[in-house]
Amino acid sequence: MNNRLITADPAMMMGKPIITGTRITVESLLDRFAAGETIDQMLEAHPRLTKEAIFAAFAFAADTLRSDIIYPITDKAA
Repeated sequence: MNNRLITADPAMMMGKPIITGTRITVESLLDRFAAGETIDQMLEAHPRLTKEAIFAAFAFAADTLRSDIIYPITDKAA
């Protein structure tokens, strides 16, 4: 990983990408944001978290999706 704010260690959080120096996963930040939580609410809930780290998590997720093959979602009922 090229970003100093995102790390992954197989011994921590099952190897999921986390915010460096925390146990906060990129996945959990994305889930919270998708559920409607604001960045300010995330910062309030996690005092060690920074706005820079949240944006690094979003950038990491975007880079990961960009590098993967994405298959279209189809409606099997149709």
